Formats: sequence, C-alpha cells, structure tokens
Amino acid sequence: MSLSPADSAAYWLRWQVLVCGALIALLARLLVGHGLTVFYFYTQWTFLLVTIYFAFATAISAHGCWVYSRKSLRKSDESHGFLNADVENRDVSNSISGERKKDETKMMVSYYEQIANERRAGFWGRCMQIIYQTSAGATMLTDVTFWGLLVPFFYRDKFGLALVTDGMHSLNAVFLLIDTVLNNMPFPWYRMAFFVFWSCAYVTFQWVLHACGSLSWWPYPFLDLSSSGAPIWYLGMAIAHIPCFFLYWLVVKAKHTYFPRMFPHAYVRTV
Repeated sequence: MSLSPADSAAYWLRWQVLVCGALIALLARLLVGHGLTVFYFYTQWTFLLVTIYFAFATAISAHGCWVYSRKSLRKSDESHGFLNADVENRDVSNSISGERKKDETKMMVSYYEQIANERRAGFWGRCMQIIYQTSAGATMLTDVTFWGLLVPFFYRDKFGLALVTDGMHSLNAVFLLIDTVLNNMPFPWYRMAFFVFWSCAYVTFQWVLHACGSLSWWPYPFLDLSSSGAPIWYLGMAIAHIPCFFLYWLVVKAKHTYFPRMFPHAYVRTV
C-alpha cells in the first residue's frame, strides 16, 4: 500500500529519532569512560559522522512533517472558505481594490519567502546527502578493516572485544543499511571524493599530533610512518576506498533495481 508523503515523513522521523538517540547514548557512554581520547581512532570519527547524519535527517524529517501539516491546514482552510463564499462575499464591493493590493503584496512576500525556503532546504538537503554518502563509505572501510584486518592479524591475542566496541563496528553499518532501504537519496560515484577527503582529514590529524609530540603511539599499526612497509600500507588503504564505496553503491543500485518490482505502488525512485 502506498503511503502519503506526510505519512512517509512521519514514519521516517520516528525511525531517525530512535536511531539518533541510540547512537548518541552509545557515543556518550564511550566518552564518559575514555574521554576525548577516543577520537584518536577513525572508528569514532566515523561513528560521530553517522550520528551527525541521523541528527541532520531527524531535523529535516521534522521540517518535512511540519511543511506537510501546514499544507494540509491550508487546504482545509481553502475548502472551508469556498463552501462559505456566498456569506463572505457580502458587502465587499467597495473594498475590492484595496484588498487586491494587500493580497498582491502578501503574495509577493510569500513568493520570495518560498524561494528562500526552497534554497535553504536545497542546501541542507545536499549537506545531508554528502554526510550520508561519506558515512556509508567510511562505515564500510571501518568495518572491513576492523573485522577483516585488525582483529584477525593485529589484535587476535591482545584485543578483547567489548559490547561498546562491537556496537561501534556493527550498529553503524546496520543502521545505515536499514536507512538506505527506507530513504530515497541518490548515491552518485563522484561523491566518493568526500569520503576520500574525510579519510585524508583523519590521517592529517594523526600526522599533526605526532609532529607536535602530542601522541607517541599509532592507533592503527599500518599508519606507523617508521615502518618499512608504510608506503605499501598507505597505498593499500587508499585503494581500499574504491571497493568500499563501490560495495555500498551496489546496495543502492540493487535497491533501485529490485524494489520497483517488489513494491510497484509504494516505491518512488530518486530522479
């Protein structure tokens, strides 16, 4: 069954509020236990970015619900005014010209306000898309690196997995994948540039900390510049951005391919 835009926005808002609250609670628990030092790790950078995305989406969903409620109220008022047109049009012939000027002024103000609102929504909407697409790539890179590289080869003997650690490397991907199924946002290839910029910002952050002497150890062994294999590690991690982003792109592509067949009356594809 197809949902109205207002119902879709309301359901999405409930989902966003639930996920945003869970992510904030998990991040707060980690900060209380370890302080700001948790942001030495790329995992926490990515988790924070995912939290910011869901906070953005919550605000935009709330705005969408508010817009649709105003439209519904306006349509109701217009219908009420039409039904009572004969009563309302009595004894107004002398004031038509004055009221017309006022209405034209109000229409002009409303027109320019609408343009400003559309531009503002367009900007914030694009910001949300960029954060979403960057989060998707970064989450794939984080989880693949952690579960496929760090745990089996580096942390096998000395790393004990905890509930918070499991959540950081699992819930972010699960929440994003569910949100991808529910949302209607595009996933263009060129947005991978923001994903690369995000990772470069983290690596630069680590270099600056070590250059200033603020940190004497590397959060990830393959970032250690003193290692003889550092160039190969850095090259490998740079190349890994492509399959990680491509993997998530395939998920979105599969959704656009199969969902119209599975839900022909409820699915709306992004143009």
